[in-house]
Amino acid sequence: MITTIDTDGKISRIDSHNSMKPFLEHLNMTSTDVDETIRFLQTAMPEFSIRGEGGGQKAQRWVHIGTEDSYLCIEDRGATEKGPHQPYVHPGMNHMGFVVSDGAALAERMIEAGYKQGATYLDHPHRHRYYFFDHDGNEYEFVQYFSDNPGERNEYES
Repeated sequence: MITTIDTDGKISRIDSHNSMKPFLEHLNMTSTDVDETIRFLQTAMPEFSIRGEGGGQKAQRWVHIGTEDSYLCIEDRGATEKGPHQPYVHPGMNHMGFVVSDGAALAERMIEAGYKQGATYLDHPHRHRYYFFDHDGNEYEFVQYFSDNPGERNEYES
């Protein structure tokens, strides 16, 4: 169903066979070093490519990096150091998670490249999770699933 509002302010629903399930298309973030953020992301996920880049008045440089379906916009706005946000303390993003096909190989690449490793959770029968930090201290979760069953993949203990 798609909801529309006509010129009289009346809300109506339209059935559409072309409606799509919502998904996260992109995330926009500011970096102190765009090239280092790109290196981090491509070390973790070599499948990521640069979809576009440019600059403007507000962002000195921006780069869209990801897949054909979703991407991260990495911006240089002139910051030379990380701001005061403390993940898990202040409101804002704590970490971003990516599904990967081989978490152990990813972890090996990240460690070899010298990235700081966070928590690792290998005890769940249907998923393994690896956490790493980029040069700005942003935390990324990389999860590998071992099941196609959503009930198993999304199983949480209370």
